[in-house]
Amino acid sequence: MTAAIQFGSRTIDFRLEYSNRKSLGITVTPEMEVLVKAPTDTSLETIKEKIRKKAPWIIKQQSFFLSFHPKTPQRKFISGETHLYMGRQYRLQIQEGKEESVKLKGKFILVTTINRARTKELLNEWYLEHAREKFHSIAKPLIENFKKHKVEPSSIVLRDMPTRWGSCTPKGKIILNPELIKAHTADKRTVGQRL
Repeated sequence: MTAAIQFGSRTIDFRLEYSNRKSLGITVTPEMEVLVKAPTDTSLETIKEKIRKKAPWIIKQQSFFLSFHPKTPQRKFISGETHLYMGRQYRLQIQEGKEESVKLKGKFILVTTINRARTKELLNEWYLEHAREKFHSIAKPLIENFKKHKVEPSSIVLRDMPTRWGSCTPKGKIILNPELIKAHTADKRTVGQRL
């Protein structure tokens, strides 16, 4: 079900799901939707009151995700189309060749392929490879800081996540969405703040 609360001059719409859980959970998705999961016996008024208390945090999260909008339209992976890398737009240039590769060349992402139908796969592999390299180099000094406080993340894992940029498990595993490599947050300072 959907409902809304008023917070000052702002209306916060939310989607509510009841389930067998002990506490209420609020999530803001990259699409700026507010999802609320509540125990089955919780009244709507109690839920609205909790959302009012969390309203400043919800608005802050929505503002953060707004910086990535308008959302990129569905990609066709054809020459001339723009693609993001590290917060900058590059024009895709596809050429046929015997050896497959993906390279940054000026304002272009140059994809050389035997078969144009493989462009999407090659580009996604390239993004993933660069995400692994960049995120590990950005995380290394941050992990050193954690060690000073006798806390050490156990590993960094890249995983496609439709509704989040990252998370950390109780055992210290840091999980990051590889799509971050396309955004401004791939810059050292800001990824550090997100982690």
